Amino acid sequence: MKIAGIQHDIVWQDAEATHALVAPMIAAAAAGGARLIVLTEMFATGFCIDPEPIAQDEGGASEQFLLQQAALHDAYLIASVAQRGADGQYRNNAIVAAPTGEVWRYAKIHPFTYTREHENYTAGDQFLTVDIDGVRTSVFVCYDLRFADEFWAVAADTDLYVVVANWPESRSEHWKLLLRARAIENQAYVVGVNRIGVADRLTYTGDSAVIDPLGRTLAEASRTATVISSVIDPETVTSTRDGLPFLADRR
Repeated sequence: MKIAGIQHDIVWQDAEATHALVAPMIAAAAAGGARLIVLTEMFATGFCIDPEPIAQDEGGASEQFLLQQAALHDAYLIASVAQRGADGQYRNNAIVAAPTGEVWRYAKIHPFTYTREHENYTAGDQFLTVDIDGVRTSVFVCYDLRFADEFWAVAADTDLYVVVANWPESRSEHWKLLLRARAIENQAYVVGVNRIGVADRLTYTGDSAVIDPLGRTLAEASRTATVISSVIDPETVTSTRDGLPFLADRR
């Protein structure tokens, strides 16, 4: 399966403008043969601690945009959106939108307490793994990347980890190293897609990447708006784990 990561800027707190910005990039990724297209965390608004100006109800405009793009291009899309659930709680939800109209949501398990995200967004408590064209795909959001135990918990049933992020330049080396670490220790593919640009006094440099089960970089980006792509083969995960049966030794 071919995947694409869209490294893009975000129009601050303006979902409609950002939809227009990323739509041509989604079209380009699909034209290149991608069946899974990944955008960033809070892809339409930027990472905002206050949900009031940006949050949409589940099923709202940005989720519908992802579903429309998925149907238009016959591809799966993944991105996160600030959403309000039926219980009135706000969550940082990663959305998996299928071309058939199906949608799955993963609520970020680890809100970023350093910036008090946890005070406004309710933490999730459920993992999400979706079979996409035979690739078992597990989804995480930004700060989740620092918690290896969450990735370990779903490793046996995962071929590909997707991490969507708004990860700032000041800790970019952590981002790059942790993506490789999650791939190596779980012997699975990792695609990390991070935004670029400047927002709310923070600079974002992207550094999106696709890493293989041995920790080798298959595709990467630097500081510009771009689309990266690579082919993901679940048989490579199986052969890596069979040849180096490290997962069996976990305690």
